Amino acid sequence: MSHSFATVVVHPPEPDHRGRRVTVAGSTMGYARDAVDVLWLVWAAGLDPDEVRLDDPDRVECRGAGPEVWTCPG
Repeated sequence: MSHSFATVVVHPPEPDHRGRRVTVAGSTMGYARDAVDVLWLVWAAGLDPDEVRLDDPDRVECRGAGPEVWTCPG
C-alpha cells in the first residue's frame, strides 16, 4: 500500500545503543540500527519502501544526526 505522503522521522541515536527510534506519521514503529531497518519499519507502517529514500528531506527527517549515524559516539 502506498500513501501520498507520510513523514518518516529518524530520531537521534539512543545512548543505550538501541539504535534510532523511527516514527511514521507520528507513530513509533521501532528502533533502527541501520538503513535496512528503517526500510523494514517503513514497510511495516504500510508504506512502499521503494518510495522512501533516507536522503530525501521531503519524506524523511533525520534528527540529531544524518542517515549515516546509528549509534551515539563514545
